[in-house]
Amino acid sequence: MNEPEHLNNHHRDTVAKILRHPTSHNVEWKAVLSLLRDIGQVDERHDGRFTVTVGGETEIFDRPKRKDIDEQQVVDLRRMLTAAGYAVDDRRED
Repeated sequence: MNEPEHLNNHHRDTVAKILRHPTSHNVEWKAVLSLLRDIGQVDERHDGRFTVTVGGETEIFDRPKRKDIDEQQVVDLRRMLTAAGYAVDDRRED
């Protein structure tokens, strides 16, 4: 898989953090929400939860209590992004 060209550097970094193994524990919700709004559809529900659709995958996310998302959210996002064809190009130099 290749890294989509339309993502800006900030979004590429967020994708890399989500796809990184072992799981990163410092992925900010604000950055994730920005990424998801750029690549998919995000609807904030009346109960404060977020319905997110990327490609053919739809998930419901709770806003984290802290600034970073939790490990289960990373796992769910990793599955969504991978299914939609997002990957990090390891050959890219920072």
